[in-house]
Amino acid sequence: MKNDRSSLILGKIIEEYIRSGEPMGSKTLASLLPYTVSSATIRNEMARLGELGYLEQRHTSGGRIPSLTSYRYYVNNIMQPQKVTAREASHIYEALSVNASDPERLLADAARLCADVTGCAAFASAHSDRLDCVQGVEIIPAGSGKVMLIVLSTGGRIKSSLCRVQCAVDSAFTDAFYALCNRYFIGTPLEDVNLSLIQSTAQFLGAQIFDMLPILTALCALCREAARSALFIEGETNLLAHEELGPALAPILSFLADRESLKKQLADYAQRGSSLELFIGGENTCYALKKTVTMIASFSYGSAQRATLGVIGSTRIDYARIIPRVSFICETVGKLLKQGGVSYAQ
Repeated sequence: MKNDRSSLILGKIIEEYIRSGEPMGSKTLASLLPYTVSSATIRNEMARLGELGYLEQRHTSGGRIPSLTSYRYYVNNIMQPQKVTAREASHIYEALSVNASDPERLLADAARLCADVTGCAAFASAHSDRLDCVQGVEIIPAGSGKVMLIVLSTGGRIKSSLCRVQCAVDSAFTDAFYALCNRYFIGTPLEDVNLSLIQSTAQFLGAQIFDMLPILTALCALCREAARSALFIEGETNLLAHEELGPALAPILSFLADRESLKKQLADYAQRGSSLELFIGGENTCYALKKTVTMIASFSYGSAQRATLGVIGSTRIDYARIIPRVSFICETVGKLLKQGGVSYAQ
């Protein structure tokens, strides 16, 4: 950018377009500047900004609108971030602290919070690997013929299920169950807790295996569930209010609906372990997101767990307000994930 006046003019055009969605003319722009500049001078500056690729003109007789290039320049050089207030920070921390000890629930809460705060679509994912093992197993009597089974992984994942049993869950039963868990399951990778492993416990349990089979089958299912990537998407309907997306909205919604493909892409991104990144328009590698702004952060926690959190919106988002708040949410999530290493004492 050649001079401060050009930056000022570009900044005013972008901020007014973000607010109104209307192309900017020289007369309107003149009324927004903090000092008097002739319409002719403004038109010359706007023409030059257009030649540099920062402004576009939809119609020859109409005003100018920002280009995708201009948004990147604005974020890097012009934008004055709106600081997160103490009240906002307190609200964010309280909302995220509720489930801080459960990484998946924390990430789900974070996605919901991002969608509410930004008015965009938000997503979060959690990914395990072979290093995620069974850390603890607990059974809690839950009425006649029922027990609650709880499984905790070394990566902090917590899964539970209500099981029906045909025998009394007394101290002898629980002692035998915990002895079995310590021998066969504790420290075993989640992916290796399968029906073959359960069948191998028959020699240890003898006839008691028939009483424990419902719980062991549920244990196998919970470990299988914990080993899978988790994906949370919130605020898809927020994108309906982003009118400028137009025909680009359908591919975006299709992209979000293809959960397995999205999980894989986020799992790959999670390996980068990067702080919050901003992708504007064509900076997105995914074709469906070429007309959007995407913000995404990745986290590592636990033994070898990875997670992502991000938002998707139109290029006309309020960058100065949204970026600091998404950044603060991501920072808070990162701290809670690292601090929230769930401990289990049996």
